Amino acid sequence: MILKWIFDRVAALCGLLLIWWVFPLVVILIKIKMPGGPAFFVQKRVGKDGKLFNCHKFRSMTVKHSGSTVSVAGDSRITPFGAKLRHYKIDELPGLWDVLIGNMSFVGPRPDVPGYADKLTGADRDVLKLRPGITGPATLKYRVEDEMIADFISEIKNEKLKVINGVEIPQGLSDQELAVWYNDTIIYPDKVRLNCYYYRNYSFIKDIQMIFATVLGWNIEYAGETI
Repeated sequence: MILKWIFDRVAALCGLLLIWWVFPLVVILIKIKMPGGPAFFVQKRVGKDGKLFNCHKFRSMTVKHSGSTVSVAGDSRITPFGAKLRHYKIDELPGLWDVLIGNMSFVGPRPDVPGYADKLTGADRDVLKLRPGITGPATLKYRVEDEMIADFISEIKNEKLKVINGVEIPQGLSDQELAVWYNDTIIYPDKVRLNCYYYRNYSFIKDIQMIFATVLGWNIEYAGETI
């Protein structure tokens, strides 16, 4: 993957040189729209070979909040301006720095918070052989993940859904508990499957396609499905 390594460094440097002016603009807007907290959100994430690193994003949530790392569309923790940053993926721009210094790649599995990666077993641990990515096959398939989770919860409330993918949905859970259950039982295992496929069937051409698909909002064929 030497070509991938070279591309990541060169593209990240060029990207930062081209859009550096966006950073102070977003910082100012965050300070105006979401006062009382930092402009950047820095969190420990699991990187290549299971090593922790500081992942950088623009802050999109309120400063004082608690709860799960699984967010849902309309989550009260996400500010209105933060929702816009997330929708247009502007919150991910600081990740270019993480790519430049070698902690991340443009394409790969999303960096997990500690806890999820610890549960990987057997061949699924191949995911940890990859540098986390700003985008990737799982990111593309679940690009509106928070909306998917919100729709899932809505169907539960309307009693239209009791079984999903052959798995019985537990009853009596709160919305946040349902969100975590859906993520842990359905979404996360599927992300691991796609990321393992990516590792075992790596293609630089597919990397380029996924970058364009992310920027332009396209769908592509990957691993026998449309993502």
